[in-house]
Amino acid sequence: MAVNEENRREDELEQAEAGTVAEDIPDTEDSDCCCGEEDRSREPEERGEQDGEHDPETEEGKETSREPDKKGFFGKKKDKKDPKDVRIEELTDQVRRTMAEFDNFRKRSEKEKSAMFEIGAKDIVERILPVIDNFERGLSSVPEDVKGSSFAEGMEMIYKQLLKNLEEAGVKPIEAAGQPFDPNFHNAVMHVEDETLGENVVAQELQKGYMYRDSVVRHSMVQVAN
Repeated sequence: MAVNEENRREDELEQAEAGTVAEDIPDTEDSDCCCGEEDRSREPEERGEQDGEHDPETEEGKETSREPDKKGFFGKKKDKKDPKDVRIEELTDQVRRTMAEFDNFRKRSEKEKSAMFEIGAKDIVERILPVIDNFERGLSSVPEDVKGSSFAEGMEMIYKQLLKNLEEAGVKPIEAAGQPFDPNFHNAVMHVEDETLGENVVAQELQKGYMYRDSVVRHSMVQVAN
């Protein structure tokens, strides 16, 4: 009886130890199931990520987002001019400016030449006018018995020829007698009261005035009435 009692106690101890060991060991089946579920839940996400990497729509979105940058980059390259073209434009502009300056210089030179020629011509005409005055005084003082002589006729022919040449050169006398007084053409040296004439009218021409083209070479010396 004592032996049986000891064997029974040993069996109980072994069973108790076996139970404690079983409690310490986790349930492998439950853990495997949990891990399997977690793996299954992750598989769609991983598949979705893998599918997204090769999704053509997402690729198009990325390409379209990159296109503006590429266009902007190439656009800047197009806006940038070739140094040769820039140099050609600069030289063309310089040539145009030089041609314009030369044209202005040519016109200015022609104007200066014409002005100098006119000044020189006026100076020559002004020197000839006293000769014409002397011709007129000499012809007006010829006696009546000598007016028909060859000498008097020759002097008058020279005088007319000189006036004709001056007229062809652009010299013409200023009209004075009977004309309203104009300080631009007349030089008043005397005043006279004359009821037959109006106010500020030239009564008499004392010295003839002349013009060369549109400029006055010598003013007429006149007597003004009233």
